[in-house]
Amino acid sequence: MNRTNQTTLVLALAGAIFFVSCSKKDIWKDETDILPNNIIIQWNLVALQAEGGVTYGHPLISARVDAMVHIAMHDALNAIVPRYQQYVYRTEGRALADPISAAASAAYTVLLGTYPESKSMLDSALAASLTKIPAGMLKDNGIQLGMKAGKAMLDLRAGDGAFDNPIAIIAPSTVPGVYNVVAPFDFLFAPNWKTMKLFSLQTHDQFRSIPPPALTSDHYALDFNEVKSVGSINSTSRTPDQSAYAKWWYEFVEIGWNRVARIKSAAHNPGLYTTSRMFALLNMAIMDSYIAGWDSKNYYNFWRPYTAIRAAASDGNAATAPDLTWESVEPTPPVQDYPSTHSTGANAAATVLTHFFQHNPSFSMTSSTGVPPTTVRSFRTFLKAADENADSRVRAGIHFRFTTVAGQKMGNQIGKWTLENHLRPLR
Repeated sequence: MNRTNQTTLVLALAGAIFFVSCSKKDIWKDETDILPNNIIIQWNLVALQAEGGVTYGHPLISARVDAMVHIAMHDALNAIVPRYQQYVYRTEGRALADPISAAASAAYTVLLGTYPESKSMLDSALAASLTKIPAGMLKDNGIQLGMKAGKAMLDLRAGDGAFDNPIAIIAPSTVPGVYNVVAPFDFLFAPNWKTMKLFSLQTHDQFRSIPPPALTSDHYALDFNEVKSVGSINSTSRTPDQSAYAKWWYEFVEIGWNRVARIKSAAHNPGLYTTSRMFALLNMAIMDSYIAGWDSKNYYNFWRPYTAIRAAASDGNAATAPDLTWESVEPTPPVQDYPSTHSTGANAAATVLTHFFQHNPSFSMTSSTGVPPTTVRSFRTFLKAADENADSRVRAGIHFRFTTVAGQKMGNQIGKWTLENHLRPLR
């Protein structure tokens, strides 16, 4: 019997074997940590494929599914050897089951229940995950356990409104500071997500942003004139590198930061259970960054730079001047400006990843929106990367600086809250 199968057997038998109290903690920790984490990384990629790859159009649903998949995998593993608090599939004792079969089957169940049209692809992915697991009771139990964990996750989120029509038509406004749609979009995207069922936070307004600066303030004028200059499609003050990273960071936040997590997990392999917990917390924090951000966005209903710059004659600030032809260098998403949820999600993710990889915080990667796509950017820390991510939204011309600052603050709070309040160690 090879080392992997020995470890699997030890994990499974942990539910039936009594360890003396003085050695129990170390035995459990060692046995769970030596299992490879590649099953978690593989199903993170399968989830991305099921969602439509890097070109999918509804980031909120994809972030929701990412959280569901990784929570289900985490819960299934902790039903075998309970190292961390479970989230929805809560069990007593320890199951005699193969952990790899359980984790893969949990992810499969969530994805099949969400994307039944992808059944053929998902069946192939599950078969690939299970093919090297020896047939028998442990494998069968693992599959059944994973299916139960996945179903518990699906049941928890059933009817949450995630698949309601996200297109909302809003009337134009002439009130200074009030959001108006920005071409090429003629709608507001998914305002119902401001009250979506949360994964981590207690309330939608738990970390609601403070009000944006008054239109007549010096702070507003300073940030107005910055984005007007550096974010313009014809800017002469934006450097070539700033233009490059405005595009590079434009991809959806959950795509980019799950890629960071895959890179770091593959390079440093913190173990199956730690990796599973990390991905679950990461995606819970990203999802609630969207929801909490949507709460603040819809509460303040603040206009985008495109509208603000063209309508500056109405803002009552002598230090701002209108430009009726101004356009941002990158397209403005069809949601309100304040706060920047791209910044929120990035800082929430960076906070979680810093906790798990604090001794190895540097990374390099490509981006699906980089030009060319093979462009690699490198960062010394996760939070430095999050800073560039936030700055990119100003350079892209789609957010004011005070908007990204508010988003980063909210993201730090969400990341910290998620780490401190969910999936905590049991010993």
